Amino acid sequence: MSALKTQPTAISLADFLSTVEGEQKKADCTAIAGIMKRVTGDEPIIWGGSMVGFGSYSYTNTTKKEATWFLVGFAPRKQNITLYIMSGFDQYGDLVGKLGKCKTGGSCLYISKLSDIDVAVLESLIQESVANMKQRHPEKL
Repeated sequence: MSALKTQPTAISLADFLSTVEGEQKKADCTAIAGIMKRVTGDEPIIWGGSMVGFGSYSYTNTTKKEATWFLVGFAPRKQNITLYIMSGFDQYGDLVGKLGKCKTGGSCLYISKLSDIDVAVLESLIQESVANMKQRHPEKL
């Protein structure tokens, strides 16, 4: 069975965050990690050296292979911070509308900085997404 290219690493969150450029982005990523840890109850795992994931679920990918991925996560990118809301956004239109300055695409939420959005709404969105994923994949968690 071929595995996904992006795999969990042994990099600590502190070591990962020390590589994030810009004090504001580093502070925002630290805060986002705190929210995701609180919501999921899981420790952060660095995936592929560039993404921080919390929790996990198994699924069958497009090649009919079993794969594992995180329930929710984020990645500091050059242009923005990308938050991965694995259940997508179709059912969360009201919450997304209340978030503030952001963009969405697929399962990605793009923000420039945390102060651009309502953090309480973000936490609600993460809670609902994690609950949705656990409901959709109960036997695979």
